[in-house]
Amino acid sequence: MTEEKYYTIEEVAEMLKVVYLTVYRWIQDGKLRAYKAGKQYRIKKEDLDYFLNKVKTKYEV
Repeated sequence: MTEEKYYTIEEVAEMLKVVYLTVYRWIQDGKLRAYKAGKQYRIKKEDLDYFLNKVKTKYEV
């Protein structure tokens, strides 16, 4: 059985070299799916991969 991987907004921001607020805005705009646990958000690895693929495809020439 595979274990699901979740990231915090801070971890995603660090990986993508953007600020925390950028990732938060993506979540608020519905561009990046996240799960709210109390007052904190968690982003599933599969959802992050999907988001990155969608953005990459959108801007490919």
